[in-house]
Amino acid sequence: MIDLLPKLEKRAAGSSSSAGGGGGCSCAHTPGEEPRSWAKQRPRAAAAAAEPGWPNKHSLRLLQDFSNEPNSNLTSHSLEKVTERAESEKRVRQLQLGSEERGLMRDTASGQKQRAVQGSSRLKALYEHPLYKPDLPHLSEDDSLFNLNSDVRFYPKAAGHNEGNVEEEEDSPAGEATGESYPNWLRFHIGINRYELYSRHNPVIGALLKDLVSQKITSVAMKSGGTQLKLIMSFQNYGQALFKPMKQTREQETPPDFFYFSDFERHNAEIAAFHLDRILDFRRVPPVAGRLVNMTQEIRDVTRDKKLWRTFFVSPANNICFYGECSYYCSTEHALCGKPDQIEGSLAAFLPDLALAKRKTWRNPWRRSYHKRKKAEWEVDQDYCDEVKQTPPYDRGTRLLDIMDMTIFDFLMGNMDRHHYETFEKFGNETFIIHLDNGRGFGKHSHDEMSILVPLTQCCRVKRSTYLRLQLLAKEDFKLSSLMEESLLQDQLAPILIRPHLEAMDRRLRLVLKVLADCAEKEGFLSVIQLFENLESEGAKKSKY
Repeated sequence: MIDLLPKLEKRAAGSSSSAGGGGGCSCAHTPGEEPRSWAKQRPRAAAAAAEPGWPNKHSLRLLQDFSNEPNSNLTSHSLEKVTERAESEKRVRQLQLGSEERGLMRDTASGQKQRAVQGSSRLKALYEHPLYKPDLPHLSEDDSLFNLNSDVRFYPKAAGHNEGNVEEEEDSPAGEATGESYPNWLRFHIGINRYELYSRHNPVIGALLKDLVSQKITSVAMKSGGTQLKLIMSFQNYGQALFKPMKQTREQETPPDFFYFSDFERHNAEIAAFHLDRILDFRRVPPVAGRLVNMTQEIRDVTRDKKLWRTFFVSPANNICFYGECSYYCSTEHALCGKPDQIEGSLAAFLPDLALAKRKTWRNPWRRSYHKRKKAEWEVDQDYCDEVKQTPPYDRGTRLLDIMDMTIFDFLMGNMDRHHYETFEKFGNETFIIHLDNGRGFGKHSHDEMSILVPLTQCCRVKRSTYLRLQLLAKEDFKLSSLMEESLLQDQLAPILIRPHLEAMDRRLRLVLKVLADCAEKEGFLSVIQLFENLESEGAKKSKY
């Protein structure tokens, strides 16, 4: 039995979780099962003569070297004009009308009469497409992160019932409260399983996004580590979220001479990444919502962090400012100022506490060198992927294909800062990877960084379901930029992305499909497009796309 309440109380006091690093590889091999090899057998005369145990480069050590850095759930100044949001809404309404008209014309031509559904949209139509229909395998106890009946003991206090004597609450039987009575952040945690962070049509996610915007902030603390200031905010319902304040306006592009690791993190990139991840049907980014925060009442007056409190000051323009403590951009020169004390930011829901659900942190095989002169091995070795394919856990299962998903996700955003990723330890290696820390995406809309696609060009592998959805999102009826624009209008801080960033995603999607087409021509379609029966949905198998 796991006692959840003490963990919640510690978290409400402002303690931050740290990711547990681990050494070695915990590969889940079934007895008697032969590992599935991804690599082509190719001669390496010189290498074989030196050491017969190929792969024989130091990359093997790098691939199996897990990060021991402390991490939390996420390791990573003015409002836009109201007219811009109105224009975005107008464009979406036009797109919706156009989609309805085309649908009605097709139905009429086929002799089928169909009534137009009021409030229908491209986004709604997308989620009703066969490719987005859930069809997961049966979930056993081992496939769920938490077992509601036996593994986790949920107290009434955790469900938000604070009345009465604390001792009486602690003596209450675990089965008194139903799952529906728990706060939305807890219901989100309960729904995590081996195959997904949340289900496609889970109403709890929408409710959780509203909580991130409306819940009263009870305490604030700085998150340790990282190059830039991030705050851990605790809410009245015992939930927590990571707050990234606004540092740049939406129109500001990353200067061309900036290195990827010296760029600012963007709060709107975190918000847009969550929506993009959901549209791609990966569902590996924790829920993120934008919020307008009062720096005086909701940060300064509720924080117990003296180091944070001491950095507040009033600027010459009579605006409230603060800068906190961090590795690089925490000084009066990089202070965060409100107007006069209102500031935008992104709030990302926390994943379950590490004491309840441990996570393993992995190096991204294609991580960058983070050095101004040295290059990473994958940048100088065109056969690097063949070594990755021979290295656990990338030599079996879907892990390598999940890296390809993450590569496509990052390329569409222009994110070059994917150095690590995480998985839930309970599920071993047969599970999805979590897309954390997306703040350096959407920095340049005028440039497509092709080096982000190197894993895809070197490996030439992708899931069939991913390939089919990419093809669908390239069609006019389900245009990625239109879907993103419509989805982002649901956020309180809309518009989240300016038009050039939306159009850049359409352009980059075409480039991804071009890479996959070249791969199919070179290696054959069936070699490039991979189908895994245990994780692919029936909708993906039957779709005409």
